[in-house]
Formats: sequence, structure tokens, C-alpha cells
Amino acid sequence: MNKSDSERIATVLEEKGYKKASKENEADLILINVCSVRQSAVDRVYAKVNKYFKKKKIILAGCILNEDKKKLREKVAEFWHPSNYFECSSIYQSKFSAYLPIMTGCNNFCSYCVVPSTRGKEKSRSAGDIIKEVRSLIKKGYKEITLLGQNVNSYEDGGINFPKLLKRINDIGANFRLRFLTSHPKDMSGELIEVMANSQKLIKEIHLPVQSGDNQILKKMNRHYTAAQYKNLIKKIRRAIPSIKVSTDIIVGFPGETKKQFTNTIKLCKQIKFDKAYIAKYSPRPGTAAAKLKDNISREEKKRRWQILDKLINKNYDA
Repeated sequence: MNKSDSERIATVLEEKGYKKASKENEADLILINVCSVRQSAVDRVYAKVNKYFKKKKIILAGCILNEDKKKLREKVAEFWHPSNYFECSSIYQSKFSAYLPIMTGCNNFCSYCVVPSTRGKEKSRSAGDIIKEVRSLIKKGYKEITLLGQNVNSYEDGGINFPKLLKRINDIGANFRLRFLTSHPKDMSGELIEVMANSQKLIKEIHLPVQSGDNQILKKMNRHYTAAQYKNLIKKIRRAIPSIKVSTDIIVGFPGETKKQFTNTIKLCKQIKFDKAYIAKYSPRPGTAAAKLKDNISREEKKRRWQILDKLINKNYDA
């Protein structure tokens, strides 16, 4: 999603008459596409701004917390909200694959996540515009299209939900493959699973973040499902699509996560046998509900838990 946003930002800049510099230090304008999910990424933004603010015009785009805006206001020329370029077309696609945002924002308010604060409530593009852009990408020769959204399977345009949109795209008479990212388990409906199973163009892969295998931690995360409900959902998906590959997101070291609760996550991963997992070590983000909790898991313990899951899930993954 960050790559897609960066491509669209580049399109906006070109339309304003800017040209890409060959080297960073030769640029007159530095535009940084910010992701505030992890503190380490925000720290790098501060370092970059401090390096160039007296020498170049700086624009920050993407997910930016109000607290960071206040601190950087005197050093940054402009702040671009994702809505400024969400519906722009991208001229910077790879040779064979293209990213197509269909919705932005999130209504879920997971306790660790800043997206609702930085991107706002969910907003879906019109189905007509999406179909038009898909046809345009196909005409340009792209063979793989990835539909994007912070919570892509909650897409809604009037009476057209995500399963219906997928079916419309699948029925376009052309030779291309289709993917989508990222889904929320609570919105993975039976209708969507059926459409996925019957779609000829859809690549049989699903990225479905679980975040934790412990019910108490899931409740503290405000994830709206239990570990058992998640496992039953995966079983339902695999019954409908036996060949499907399943990847996930997991956070280790969430505030108050005991060793027993972490063991529940290990058990869930062993039972589900994910094909790949993106594992994050928890870090508090200002403005989230979880930031009010005591971050009482040491950095060393978070690293240890990360290593255990990475070895368990990703040892056979060929990047």
C-alpha cells in the first residue's frame, strides 16, 4: 500500500511540473511518504527532516500523527493527507503488475493502530471508476492487478460490496490475474469465500492478520474475534479452496502479554500452519488506546518471541 501511495504521489508531483532527481542531495524538493505504524519508521522521518529542512522544501504525505505534525510544522512546507491522491491514477507501475487502491481508512480502531487517526474513516471509490481503471491497466498490458485497502474486504459502494466487486472484475473478458490486500477476519464473509473459490482470475492466496492467538490479548487489541473463530474461519476457507496459501500478521510483546498468552499464539500457529507471517515487535503509538497501557515486555523478550515465531513459520519461506 505504501508503494502504491508513493506511485500516486509521484504522479501528482509530475503533474505539477516536478521531475525525479537522480540523487537525493540534488533534489529541490524532498517528499516523504510517512508510515506511522512503527516508531522506528517515524524516527527515520525526523532524521531526514532534520537533515534537509534548512536546505530544501519538504513535504510529508501519508499516515502522520497530529503530535508529529505539531513538532515538525516549522520544518515542513506542506502535509498531504492520503485523500489528496487516493483516487489519482499511477504512471509508475511495474512492467507486469499494478496496484489499485479501492478504499482507504479504517473504522475498526484496533487499540495499537494509528490508521483511523491518520487516514480517517473508511472511504470507498466508486465501482464504476475501479472497473474503468482495471480495464485501462489491462489495455496497457498489465497481467496482474492487486486491489488495495487498509480493510479491503469492507469495501462498499451503494449496493456493491467487495464480493460483488470481485465478481465484476473477474468477469472482465481479458487474460490477467487478481490479488487483494489486506483483509480483516470479521469481514471475511461466506459470500466472499464463495466468490474467491469460483474466481478463475483470483490468485489463491489470502493475507488475513490474526495478531495474536490469545483471546484476552485479542480483546485488548479490539480485534472483534476469538482465536477459535479465527481458526474456524481458516478451516472454512480451506474447505472451499484446498490449494489456498494463507499468510498473516502477528504482534509479539503486546502490553501485558504473559508467557502463557504467547504460548497460545504458538499453538494457534502450529495448528493453522501459515505459509508466511509478518511478525512485529510491539511499540506504543501516541494517540492509540494501547499507548495508555504499560509497555512492560522488555525489548529482549520481544526479540526472543519474534525469533520463535519467525523460525516456526517462516523457516521454509523462500523470499
